[in-house]
Amino acid sequence: MNAPVPTRQRNRNRGMLVLIVVIFLGSAVVAGALRFSGWRPAGTKNHGELLDPPGDLRGVVPRLQGGGEYAWNPGERTWRIALAPAGDCGAPCVDLSRQLDTVWQLFGHRADHVHILWIGAAPDGAVRNTAWREVAPDPALLAALPRRDAAAGTPVYVIDPNGFVILRYAPGFDPGHLRQDMARLLKLK
Repeated sequence: MNAPVPTRQRNRNRGMLVLIVVIFLGSAVVAGALRFSGWRPAGTKNHGELLDPPGDLRGVVPRLQGGGEYAWNPGERTWRIALAPAGDCGAPCVDLSRQLDTVWQLFGHRADHVHILWIGAAPDGAVRNTAWREVAPDPALLAALPRRDAAAGTPVYVIDPNGFVILRYAPGFDPGHLRQDMARLLKLK
């Protein structure tokens, strides 16, 4: 037979068990409360506006300005930064092209997995790089870009490899925020 455990030791063991259960369940309750209250750590928040529902471009085949089609090719895992400025954009569009070129260069070895889709004719002096694709304006393509006719300037969009418009950056956005969000998305490969 087992020797009886002294009452004092038994109570101490029970107390430890209760403490372990309280610590485990307490942390789960706190985590659940934070999660359902909407709190998220700063490192996991996106800076661009998450579009819900996302624009669906899978059925749209954009035409390149130089001729030919721009295929989405989801298997290549290529992300897109898209913008559709007004025809008379001028100097602000040249500045925006410089900012997007800088963002693209900062992707480093992952820059090959990003295309910049300029919808419409780019102004003279706009910076172009190997990721640059000039796409002809198409009503179906433009319709999938929400609130693109902003009075304050040209919004920028992020399109996932499958052809869904998932993020929108308001005119005058910080290019560093676009770079941070895209860097996080490029790691999803």
